[in-house]
Amino acid sequence: MNSFQFLVAVTASCGGLLFGYEVGVMNVVLVMDAFRIFFDLCTWDGSKLNADGINIEDKSVKDKVPFYRNLKPTDSKSFIEGFITSSFVLGALCGALLASYLGEKYGRQKTIMIGACIFAIGGILQGSSIRNYIMIAVGRLITGLSVGCNSVLCPTYISEVAPAKIRGTLASCYQLMITLGIVIAAIINAIVWYFTNIKPDDLNTPRTKIDAEISNFEWRFALCLQAIPGIALAILMSFLPKSPRWLCSKGRDEEAVQILAKLNATSVDDELVQSELKAIQEDVAATVAAGSSSVAELFSSVIRRRTFVVFFIQLFQQWTGVNVIMYYQSQIYNEMGFTKFLSTIVLPVVNNLVNFISTFPGMWGIEKFGRKTLLIVGAIMMMIFHILTWAFSTQTSKGALWKYLSVISVFLYVFAFASTWGPTPWVYQSEIFPLRVRVKGSAVGTMSNFFNNWIIAFVGPALMKMWGTRSFLLFATCCLLAFLFASFFCVESKGLNLEEVDAMMSGKAAGKA
Repeated sequence: MNSFQFLVAVTASCGGLLFGYEVGVMNVVLVMDAFRIFFDLCTWDGSKLNADGINIEDKSVKDKVPFYRNLKPTDSKSFIEGFITSSFVLGALCGALLASYLGEKYGRQKTIMIGACIFAIGGILQGSSIRNYIMIAVGRLITGLSVGCNSVLCPTYISEVAPAKIRGTLASCYQLMITLGIVIAAIINAIVWYFTNIKPDDLNTPRTKIDAEISNFEWRFALCLQAIPGIALAILMSFLPKSPRWLCSKGRDEEAVQILAKLNATSVDDELVQSELKAIQEDVAATVAAGSSSVAELFSSVIRRRTFVVFFIQLFQQWTGVNVIMYYQSQIYNEMGFTKFLSTIVLPVVNNLVNFISTFPGMWGIEKFGRKTLLIVGAIMMMIFHILTWAFSTQTSKGALWKYLSVISVFLYVFAFASTWGPTPWVYQSEIFPLRVRVKGSAVGTMSNFFNNWIIAFVGPALMKMWGTRSFLLFATCCLLAFLFASFFCVESKGLNLEEVDAMMSGKAAGKA
């Protein structure tokens, strides 16, 4: 791999940074006092909590030093919280639907640029929302359109410019950037929360109305900040080449060979460049001979197995429970008995750093051990850690040790996810479809991801309210099903170029089941 290939892959992967920031920002924004009051998630009658989160008006409490506002949840909290959070994922689902058409018509690179600009617009709309949760939901839906579209096209673009032997590693950069975006959002917004929610200036100001607004700078700043990475990605993508496979599909072979030469840091006459060009041209010729692709083709006898696999691999990725933790982790830690400070600042940042760092062994392991092995081992590990989290959480009343064992189990689950099921489905779906339906096939996987993500995000607050940490048993069961699915339905594509993967999936070449 040369420096230009690396630069192209990393820059395109920054689409994941937008995704990650959007996920990470909501965990903290949802527990910002101003946001909760503004959107009728909670009310505040002026009462206060001490550093341990206990009402100082309680006569049995010795520590009377006020630290936090004592907000009371409204009856509509779970619904509004789920509606606002899940609207982003609904937009992403629609964006994934549009990705196939836009990616084929305008090309991967140009569509990613447009998507980044749309993301910036959505972030500004969220941050400038009026006091109506519908408007912020619309803003999140718009950012979702961008993320959904780019979640299909960024991994596809990377897989089409990367050499076969490191394609999985480079495609994993997209998941790495998602985790980096979550970390950045967690750190920035934890700092904002610290200075605006701990001993706030209005803590001792008399309240005349329980739903009266307080300063909304904190959440408006956090949400408007999304415009910066969106604009930055659009600018950076303008310097990257178009996909050579897309150019060949449009009859622009001369441009394609120039880009292949640049990607391989050699001349257009080099044997490697000509070999890659020939393989792409043959694939394109076969595609043209078969006529234009349609959605129905995804369910043909040759393709439907792949469609089935990418749909369920992304379904299981979501039902391992990762986004319940990422969206609502502060509230989960609070239920385990941790203080507001630990639940909102310390533990989310630690968890998100674990998520980020754990992606590196996944990027290494995906080429070392293969896609299927990571899926099988990861599912078993996640199931075990979910069960442990539930078991330890039932004992938290017996001492602080059990609280810390519970949260360590959560961190270990995140490690298992980020190093296996985090990157692998995105890599897998970008490489098992033939060129003629590659974007459409990837779109099916991405739509499955976002549809199930939307369900999780919407029902998450109500699920945690009704079941508490017993929800982890549900996710453990899903991990068991994911293990069975990976064992019996997934094949190994490690080390094969895209044309070889297509031949293997079509039954034209031997592959590892």
